[in-house]
Amino acid sequence: MSTSAGRAARGGAVLVAALATDSLGQGLFLPLSLVYFTELTPVPLALLGVLLSVANAITLPIPIWAGAIADRVGALPVVVAAQLMQAVGFLAYAWVAGPVGIFLAASLVASGVRFFWSAIFTAVADYADNSTSQRGTDTWYAISNGARTAGLAAGGLLTGVVIADGREASYRAVAYGAAVCFALAAVLIGAFVRTGRPRHRPSTTSGPGYSALVRDRPFLGLICLNTVYALSSLMLGLALPTVVLSGIEGPSWLTASILAGNAILIALLSAPVARRLAGRRRTRGLVGAAVLWSGWCALMSTLVPGQLEWVIPVLLVATLLFTAAELTHAPVSNGLAASMAPIQARGRYLAVFQYSFTIASIAAPAFFGALYEADRAAPWLALGVANGATVAGVLVLERRVPAHVLRDSAQQRLG
Repeated sequence: MSTSAGRAARGGAVLVAALATDSLGQGLFLPLSLVYFTELTPVPLALLGVLLSVANAITLPIPIWAGAIADRVGALPVVVAAQLMQAVGFLAYAWVAGPVGIFLAASLVASGVRFFWSAIFTAVADYADNSTSQRGTDTWYAISNGARTAGLAAGGLLTGVVIADGREASYRAVAYGAAVCFALAAVLIGAFVRTGRPRHRPSTTSGPGYSALVRDRPFLGLICLNTVYALSSLMLGLALPTVVLSGIEGPSWLTASILAGNAILIALLSAPVARRLAGRRRTRGLVGAAVLWSGWCALMSTLVPGQLEWVIPVLLVATLLFTAAELTHAPVSNGLAASMAPIQARGRYLAVFQYSFTIASIAAPAFFGALYEADRAAPWLALGVANGATVAGVLVLERRVPAHVLRDSAQQRLG
């Protein structure tokens, strides 16, 4: 890394603050995904579900475009544009009343979300590469993850307070608040953050492109392995309300308390854990996360109704295992993906890497619902076995990638 490139990267603290602000906007509206329109519009719930599903489905090709754009003009402009799209979309949410308006506004928001997640990891990696900070890519990913988690949690809590009275004006205030958060995040990043020398390209074929990515078997293998980890990371929020309500017949406050505790630990411990992992092989971090998630699944499979005196402590221990896995997986998986990507095609590689999370988010409800209906332990046993199987895959991957991608770039700079 050249000194001039290092001086060109600036605004790391502002970037983290902007990501927290962005997630605050997400957290504000996340609890209201369907409820908002059922409360404020006459559109039937069944039609709303279809409209929102289609609005999300049409965004599936976006990562391919977003990755190419990020490689050509830089990732930050894509991130800023994505946040502005979401700001406009949420502003429209306060005014739309019919199916067409809801679909258009939801499509704009969903497109902004997809563009954002397709470019933000490239932006963070670019910043880490061109920063004079001794923090490596993994640590910056961890700090960003902690900031986003804090923002999501704070947004959810604020929404609970704001809509407690059930008034239409309160619901609209949440939409306005989300719009302001995304607009503010875009302004902060656009005005104060630079990731180093922009990597302008005359065309998207100037470096290894999607054809090379398709032939990159180790990277495709990482995507497949990470789909299991992404499914695991989604399962706590998706399954816990059902497990508490019918699986253990627990108190109504237990779900919110556990999710809040998980969020607090992620926000506080992301950076310290990443610093402890720095210098160790990223693949071994993935193995550790898989083992922790397998342990979490094993404990979750033992939960039964009507025995809260021992079930709740087991559930709390299980959640700590889940949190430890999440803290380990988040930075090392993204760091490994960024390091495996050719620098000229990093935007494309990291955008496609996000499909592991997209596939997991599509599969998760059906996976949990079908297996849980068959047997309460079935989804946990299946997911635990899947995590155990990834250990062998990660160890094979470790032997097929260059040694320099296995460790955080900070160690390479310090060495």
